[in-house]
Amino acid sequence: MAAALAALLLLLGCTKKGDDMTIVTTTTGDLRGVADGGTVRWQGIPYAAPPVGELRWAPPAPAAKWEGVRDASEPGSPCPQLPAAYGGAGSTNEDCLFLNVTAPKDAEGLPVVVWIHGDGAIGSGDVFDGRALAAKGVVVVTINYRLGVFGAFAHPELPDSGTVGFQDQRAALRWVGAEIAGFGGDPQNVTLMGVSFGATAIAGHLMSPGSRGLFQKAIMHSGFSTMDAPAGALFPQLPALPRFGWKEDAEMRAIGASVAAELGCGDLACLRRKSVQDLLAYPQVMNIFQGYILGNEQLPGDPIAGLGEVAGIPVLAGSTKDEHRAFTAIRAMSGAPITAADYEPALKNAFPDHWREVAGEYPLSDYANAALAFSAVMTDRMWARQTATQNDLLAERNPLWFFEFADENPPATFPFPEDLPGGAHHNADIGYLFPTPEFAASMSDGQRALSDTMLTLWARFARDGDPGDGWANHSPGAPVRSFAPGAIGPVDFAGEHRLAFWAGITA
Repeated sequence: MAAALAALLLLLGCTKKGDDMTIVTTTTGDLRGVADGGTVRWQGIPYAAPPVGELRWAPPAPAAKWEGVRDASEPGSPCPQLPAAYGGAGSTNEDCLFLNVTAPKDAEGLPVVVWIHGDGAIGSGDVFDGRALAAKGVVVVTINYRLGVFGAFAHPELPDSGTVGFQDQRAALRWVGAEIAGFGGDPQNVTLMGVSFGATAIAGHLMSPGSRGLFQKAIMHSGFSTMDAPAGALFPQLPALPRFGWKEDAEMRAIGASVAAELGCGDLACLRRKSVQDLLAYPQVMNIFQGYILGNEQLPGDPIAGLGEVAGIPVLAGSTKDEHRAFTAIRAMSGAPITAADYEPALKNAFPDHWREVAGEYPLSDYANAALAFSAVMTDRMWARQTATQNDLLAERNPLWFFEFADENPPATFPFPEDLPGGAHHNADIGYLFPTPEFAASMSDGQRALSDTMLTLWARFARDGDPGDGWANHSPGAPVRSFAPGAIGPVDFAGEHRLAFWAGITA
């Protein structure tokens, strides 16, 4: 009987680790990870074939099998991307569809968290250290997926234009369903978790028929699924964006055809022969194709209507108190800081019919400088309003827990200008859930305690679909759970971010 069970587990790719807890058998081959304290890590696991040659811009194909035991002690290559001051060194390697698993030693049947990193044009899963979360009794999976022009390129010849990076994420979820039991995870208890662009992608998976059943719960940090952006909110030259993070199919196919022509290509075959360097060199191409495209088989609906139809998925979702300070800093880094002389023109550009009301609600005299004033305006108008809208929609049919991260002095991970303190900026909360040893060493005792509490609650949510701790389900207008060192408790989110005022501002 035992031999028959072992044979069945091997067939299913679910072999337990046996005498050597670092070795796991999957359907594509054996992997050897690394034991590290109370956890084991396996990195650089191929979950799909390298998307090169004819597979560039094609849906992810199955990974090839290998012989012997594959070394899984190091991460695989990041997907192609440009270097960034607030990101990595860049990459030109398309062989990049890898994931990483971190599990407690002797794990069995534990809840699984699959992490989708943010930005959509830079990043990789290995940057996020899952050991602290795994130590709370969770199997953590972090993934790479195709980015920018490689993940969301649109072209008349592509059937699911602009969605292959999104499909990569789904392929990783399918890998989890097939393989994670061998690492000690429960394939029927999967939480999809992400930040920013990653959280917005989760909104897509919540709406997408092709992703149903691949995860049971969702955690969304600082997403922008229902967000629009006023003119100049990010950069002075950018017009208003009615959908921030999403693109329209017909428009993007036309842009893709135009880009192809400028690269000297009349068809997709020619574009697939272009080098990674050729594509990355096209001006702003990673950002042009940064958002996923709506109106196709993968993402058929409008986010507001689509999220209103999602049912039966427990959700933990929220934002940071000072979201937009990071984007004001990026604007300054690009050579367009907001000064006192710029503040009124910026409000006129963003709110041409209501700028006087906005200036009266957020007078420059209330802030230390114009950068902080502008950040407050856009934090409330863009981020807080969208988060409340998203969460109110999801709470209609799903149990939802609404949080705000409010630590005003998190460890520095981003190059803020001297006159713009970061506060609880966009992405500031993520180090508290994926703390590297260096990040943890830079924390105060209060911040470490905050991190531990968040890890406990997030892990409990992944396990049970409820964070507990007296945290009530969200309803519109109800207090929100705020997280700051020594100050975890309810906050009037709508009042704090002046949502009643913004309800009357149409621009």
